[in-house]
Amino acid sequence: MDGKFRHELKYTIGYADYLPLRRRLQTVMAPDAHTGADGLYTIQSIYFDNYRDKALREKLDGVQKREKFRIRWYNGDLSFITLEKKQKVNGLCLKLDAPVTEADCRALLSGDTGWMRESGEPLVREFYCKLKTQQLKPRVLVSYRREPYIYAAGNVRVTFDMDIRTSLFRRDLLDARPEDIPAGDSPGEMVLEVKYDEYLPGVIAALLQGVASRQAAFSKYGACRRFG
Repeated sequence: MDGKFRHELKYTIGYADYLPLRRRLQTVMAPDAHTGADGLYTIQSIYFDNYRDKALREKLDGVQKREKFRIRWYNGDLSFITLEKKQKVNGLCLKLDAPVTEADCRALLSGDTGWMRESGEPLVREFYCKLKTQQLKPRVLVSYRREPYIYAAGNVRVTFDMDIRTSLFRRDLLDARPEDIPAGDSPGEMVLEVKYDEYLPGVIAALLQGVASRQAAFSKYGACRRFG
């Protein structure tokens, strides 16, 4: 469960900003090796919260030390699912993860959590305790397409997250074709995320100058919970 806190910057941008910025980034950054032929992959996440919307309210209120749990998989492939805990402390982010099987995930979503007590993964056991003590429940399925780029110096990762969609009030959140709706405020809106370790190299910072004034505390989970 060891991890490292990283810086994370977020910007909301439109398609007109995306095209020239992507061209500039491609001159110095490499595409992520895990993408498909189109340079993208799809992310689907089930977020957990309690009846008082603890995670959502802490985000909206700007609480400096907070955490949230989610289950995540990629490109609709349920053979590789991870449980993730994302922590934020004074502006720095840490993500911890542990693998879970599709069967375990379906058991969890149906309310069967007994298997979690005996898990060999410390994060799964921690999540079990917080499911019970905080009364966490699956709240929403968030999905989007991601275009990622990497830069070795500073361990920089820049991603464009687009077509953010939300599925609410569904029983089967692992449905291969969920009924969902757009979560953005306007067509073509996307989220630019910049993650790095101790420093952001000057060459990347220079390429981002055009959007730096629009840094926003954007939350995909928060955007997708606007509808309920």
